[in-house]
Order: sequence, then structure tokens, then C-alpha cells
Amino acid sequence: MTALSALLTKFRGDCRGSVMVEFAILGPALLAMLFGVMQFGIGMQNYNALRSVSEEVARYAVINAQDAAAHSDMTMRDTNTELEAYAVEIGTIAPYHLQASHLTATVTSVPTRVDGTSERTITLRYNVPSFLGMVGIDSIPITYTRSVFIA
Repeated sequence: MTALSALLTKFRGDCRGSVMVEFAILGPALLAMLFGVMQFGIGMQNYNALRSVSEEVARYAVINAQDAAAHSDMTMRDTNTELEAYAVEIGTIAPYHLQASHLTATVTSVPTRVDGTSERTITLRYNVPSFLGMVGIDSIPITYTRSVFIA
């Protein structure tokens, strides 16, 4: 047993490799937190993009869709479909660069709260692509809804 106790005494005083062992224990947690902060930032950017896209669709609805419906035989449903297509089109180009396969736009006509107007609800859904698959997060769904009144 003297040889074994001498070997253990030698290892007790040897600190080489301890930093590598500590990093092996703490490194994955630190990297997961770093990637989590980055994923949160990407999610916030995508949420702000949804807000801006909905503003552009609302502006388009007030200016263009109203005129198109008034000068043709388009129904409200046709106008809603046009607005949905416009939302996906705007969301996928600069400066937003959202992925079309992850973006869903829904425009619904709702009973208006203001006399003499047509009220629409624009709902944008986006599945934020995740690079946190290592911790079991594949995608993060976000939704933004806004109302628009067309006179």
C-alpha cells in the first residue's frame, strides 16, 4: 500500500489539468447561457420585425386595399387574402428578412367598433428558428396582432 499512497500523495499536490476539468464541467452551461442570450436577441429582433410588418400592412390596407375594393368587384375576403399575401411578401424582403416558411399572416374582418369603417385584425405568427437544439428548444413561436380601421 505504500506505493499507492505515494502515488495519491503525488496527485494531490499536482494541479495540472484542473482548469481543463473545471471548464469541462462549467463550459457547457456557460455556452448554453451565451447562446440563450443570443437567441433572445434574435427573438426580439423578429418580434420587432413582426410589429413593423403589421404597420406596413395596415398602412397598405388603408391606402391601397380600400381603393382596390372600391374600384372592382373584390369582396372583403379577397381584400383580406391580398393583405395576407402582402404581409408575407413584405416580411421576407429587406430590412426584415423573415423566412417565408416560418411566417403566417391572417387577416380577418371583425365587427367594427367605429361607425362608418371596416375593421380588420392582422395576426402575424412566426416560428423563430433556434440554434438551441442542444438543450431541447427547436423553435420559438411568437405572435403579433393589431387592428386596422378602413374608412
